[in-house]
Amino acid sequence: MSESAAYVIGHITVKDPEKWADYRSKVPGTLKPWGAELMFRGQNAMVLSGTHVHTDTVVIRFPEISAATAWFRSDAYQALIPLREQAADVVLIAYEA
Repeated sequence: MSESAAYVIGHITVKDPEKWADYRSKVPGTLKPWGAELMFRGQNAMVLSGTHVHTDTVVIRFPEISAATAWFRSDAYQALIPLREQAADVVLIAYEA
């Protein structure tokens, strides 16, 4: 049985817009080796139920969960984490579809 597609969803609150723009410009290059595709990036319009503290969301599709894990652990992405942490508060969650 083959693995299902996987999605990494990021819940984001930007702290430094300039650093966030720099980080965002560098992420796509880290995704290519893993066959990932940026599906959605947007700002929260409203919370319909419950509480959600973050203002922005990103959804990235991977061909399988192992690719999502490999991307996150890759040297290329790990090198961006200090910039990400300066730029925004981010929660990344991986889901299998």
